[in-house]
Amino acid sequence: MISVRGLAKEFGAGGGRVAAIKNLNLEVAEGEFFVIVGASGSGKTTLLRAVAGLEVPDRGTISIGGRVVSSDDPPAWIPSQQRKLGMVFQSYAVWPHLTVYENVALPLAEGSHRVARGEVAKRAREALRLVQLEEVADRSATLLSGGQQQRVALARAIAVNPRILLMDEPLSNLDARLREEVRGKIRELAKQLGSTVLYVTHDQVEAMAMADRIALMQSGEFLQLGAPADLYHSPATADVAEFFGTMNWLPGKIAGLGIAETAIGQVRFADRAAVTGEVVLGFRPECVSVLEAAAPEKQNVFSANLLSTTFLGDQSILTVALADRVFSGKCRTVASSCGAALRVHIDPADVMVFAGGKRLGRAADVSAARAAV
Repeated sequence: MISVRGLAKEFGAGGGRVAAIKNLNLEVAEGEFFVIVGASGSGKTTLLRAVAGLEVPDRGTISIGGRVVSSDDPPAWIPSQQRKLGMVFQSYAVWPHLTVYENVALPLAEGSHRVARGEVAKRAREALRLVQLEEVADRSATLLSGGQQQRVALARAIAVNPRILLMDEPLSNLDARLREEVRGKIRELAKQLGSTVLYVTHDQVEAMAMADRIALMQSGEFLQLGAPADLYHSPATADVAEFFGTMNWLPGKIAGLGIAETAIGQVRFADRAAVTGEVVLGFRPECVSVLEAAAPEKQNVFSANLLSTTFLGDQSILTVALADRVFSGKCRTVASSCGAALRVHIDPADVMVFAGGKRLGRAADVSAARAAV
């Protein structure tokens, strides 16, 4: 549905040139909810604006639904208003002098998305129903809460029945509770309408909760692209692992197949790769479990001291000391008090091995190793 090939874009800065997008390739399938995530300045908004027709790329080709809308070879350019896209931005961009209904109906009555006069009310009312704003249709848009105004912007986008929705940080101005509520509504609506969504955010939790696939962007390039679970459990690099959640890092040296010597002792891992020398081991807090006194012997069991706990209702966050290293853990309950001695376990299958910042023994190798441990 959306195809980006060899896309590049530079901007002038301080008398020089800065590459915002570096030779990017991307394929978004029809009906897919695709999220581009990255820190500020990574180039994600520039990419979205290029697809929307709000930015002219220096090089590369963009196709939407098999139609070339931007190309440098041969030259081609289709204006934004002719690309048949729905767009939702970080700013709600509601018209303050119009009611909620009028904000949604205006694109249907005027401009490139104009429909037959008899269809305007039907389409606008249906869009408001989908975002659950029918009861405030006659209210001034500026009298609504932030979450409601964002839903007005969403209704305005879907009212034109776009095949493709482009969204640029649409939830960043909402508080945490509203973000969770509205992001669920956006994904539900997209799937209900069968829309293809290209969504930009800096929030990794938002990305994982909404996406069919994610591309992590840094310095104008994709670090990794895949399903949310793949990026979380099988990161290609240490940067990807760190971006998608807290990591415990432990330097070590390979001491044999599946074994590393570290400051806390020998650590076994399931990643299999022909590597020697210095490595860095990484494991998530939820992979650090506290063992009962009578638990059977396992690999990777270490003596630790409990430094602190933070109760979050459904779980507790632990800080534990192993030798001279401090690690984070998660568990349902903690019976011990601070300063108590614990036995903690780290499953070898949960230990990731990195050398030169790159993950070793990923994908099929990791799956096979997990079965063998």
